[in-house]
Amino acid sequence: MSRAIHFISGLPRSGSTLLAALLRQNPRFHAGMSSPVAGMFNNLLGEMSGRNEFSVFIDDAQRERVLRGLFDNYYGPDIDAQVIFDTNRMWCSKLPVLRTLFPHGRIIACVRHVSWVMDSFERLTRRNVFQPSSIFSYRPGTTVYSRTEGLAGGDGLVGHAYNALKEAYFGEHAAQHLMLVQYETLTNDPARVLAAIYAFLDEPAFEHDFENISYDATEFDLRAGTPGLHAVRPRVEAICNETILPPDVFRRYENDAFWRDPNINLRRVQVV
Repeated sequence: MSRAIHFISGLPRSGSTLLAALLRQNPRFHAGMSSPVAGMFNNLLGEMSGRNEFSVFIDDAQRERVLRGLFDNYYGPDIDAQVIFDTNRMWCSKLPVLRTLFPHGRIIACVRHVSWVMDSFERLTRRNVFQPSSIFSYRPGTTVYSRTEGLAGGDGLVGHAYNALKEAYFGEHAAQHLMLVQYETLTNDPARVLAAIYAFLDEPAFEHDFENISYDATEFDLRAGTPGLHAVRPRVEAICNETILPPDVFRRYENDAFWRDPNINLRRVQVV
């Protein structure tokens, strides 16, 4: 691409939509909620693999061109931005191939204590008591225990993203291509977070407005049966709540914030 391409990834319910809403204030930037590019990316990889009998006609150079062309065509000339941020939780598991496709690309991974990620999902569920959510396959007969267990599984919304994050964090390319943004820092000190991101991306500084944030994904959230899933408050602020999770559920995940332990930050990944 003639434009810079970067990625927003990490854990769900950890500020990625808020971060995108802030970044898009810069007229040079394009950013939004999770896009369909990652899904198409995976499908293309699969269709160009040995499971397709015609893969004998496809070499790695062609695969690389096709995958790079996906971004070039999805973010076509109708998007007037010099820097593109594509958002998806899957990108952390794709760091080696993204590094090959976009050597100057960076991943900004949003993170949050997993107990509070679970708490946030539970709040959404209880707020929308008349609408079973796509997050839980529209099943109305779940409990807080089955919901959190499903989210935490290896293929669950939280578990898969968590494992992908660890894969990137401990991977050999992490130091140069990965930055972690903690939800707590983003909501308490957004100016510090944005300054660190601009420095990481080697982009000129921009004055952001943390008191007037605009973002609307109401239609998408309604179709997903989860109103408020991508809601962003008009101003950045930290909201202090007591957890609504049972104590045993909250304790189950409270020690999972591995990024807070500098002793295991083997790649010296920047954590803001």
